[in-house]
Amino acid sequence: MSLAHAHPGSTSGIQRTAYAAPRLSKSGILAVLAAHAALLGLAIHLDVLPSPVPMPALMVSLLPAATAAAQPTPSEPPPPRAKPTPATKPQPSRTLTTNAPSPATTSAPPEPPPAAPPAAPAAPAPVSPPRFDADYLKNPAPNYPPMSRRMGEEGKVLLRVFVDAGGRPTQIEIKSSSGSPRLDQAASEAVWRWQFVPARQGDEARAAWVVVPIVFTLKG
Repeated sequence: MSLAHAHPGSTSGIQRTAYAAPRLSKSGILAVLAAHAALLGLAIHLDVLPSPVPMPALMVSLLPAATAAAQPTPSEPPPPRAKPTPATKPQPSRTLTTNAPSPATTSAPPEPPPAAPPAAPAAPAPVSPPRFDADYLKNPAPNYPPMSRRMGEEGKVLLRVFVDAGGRPTQIEIKSSSGSPRLDQAASEAVWRWQFVPARQGDEARAAWVVVPIVFTLKG
C-alpha cells in the first residue's frame, strides 16, 4: 500500500488518499472454496459440530364452544296467559226430520215415442192364371173313345197343366181321374193340342199352373 501526498500550491487542490484493494485471481478463489469444503467435511466426519438442541414443544389448546355461550343471553318474556273463556250453557238439541218424497210424487221422465215400424215393401202385383176358355182360341173338344161309348163310360177329369209364357202346355198331370183310363187319356191328348192365354203379372207374361176340367157325358 502507498500513500500519495499533495504538493502545496497545486491548482487541483488537496487530493484524497486512495487505497488500492487487493484483487484475488480466479484460481485463488477456487482454492479458498476447496479448503473450506475440506474443513467442513472433516468436521462432520469427526462429529465436531454440536448436535442440535431439542426445542421445547409448544402446546396450544382451543377453548370449548361452551365458554362462548357463557355470556349472558337476554331472557325471553313469559308467554301471555290465556284468558278463561266463559262456560256456555248446553242447549237442548233439536232433531230435524225430513220426509223423503214418496215414489208417487216423483215424476218419471216421459218415455220416448216408439220408433215407427219400417215401411213394408210394396206388395207384388197379383198373378192372373192362364186361360183356356177364350172363344178366339178355338180349342177342340176331346174325342169320345168309341169303346167308352159302347160301354157307357162317363166321368170328369181334372188335369193340372203347366203353361209357359208363350201359352203352350209343357207339362200335364192328372189331378183327379174320371174312373176310366180311356177317358183320362183322351182328355190329356186333347189338351196337349190346346192354346192358352199365358198367366200375367201386371204387363208381364209369366209361366204358371192351371187346372183344366174335362167332362165326358153321353147325354144330349
